[in-house]
Amino acid sequence: MQKYLTEKETEARIPTIRLMSEFFIFIALKENKKIKENIMAYMSQEGYDKLVAELKRLESVERPKASAAIAEARDKGDLSENAEYDAAKEAQAHLEEKINRMKLSIAEAKIVDTSRLSTDAVQILSKVEMTNLTTNAKMTYTIVSESEANLREGKISITTPIAQGLLNHKVGDEVEIKIPRGTIHLRIDNISIV
Repeated sequence: MQKYLTEKETEARIPTIRLMSEFFIFIALKENKKIKENIMAYMSQEGYDKLVAELKRLESVERPKASAAIAEARDKGDLSENAEYDAAKEAQAHLEEKINRMKLSIAEAKIVDTSRLSTDAVQILSKVEMTNLTTNAKMTYTIVSESEANLREGKISITTPIAQGLLNHKVGDEVEIKIPRGTIHLRIDNISIV
């Protein structure tokens, strides 16, 4: 015989249920972050070099600028009511966070040897020529790490829905990919390596 909880018993269990759901959400987000970080660690030599150059620029140009802005704001008087000082400190904190993220990306980077890649199936650093079967429009994207993504250059992050939908498919395959605006139907026409 099935026992039903009284209203009082149900209310007593709500904090435990909330705690358990928060725990599962935390675990799911943590696992998603691990997957994303593992995918993002792979990049081209060109992308790695650009990342290193940008880090050097931030450390040698932007960091001194941020320090100078703080010093200038500090010289303007009372720090307790100095909005310019607070803004300069906040800008410096954002800059330092960006520098630390870049250092971590560089430390964890795995440079892909393009000579060992195959054009048999779509993978990271694949240049994919495809046709949108609904509109008959031709598209070409290169699948890259998140740090190398640049839509103007036709480079999309491996974490995007389109890249995820294309991975491991071959020339001639027709794929259906869910994107924020609906579903697109693509046919892979050619795969090459950048």
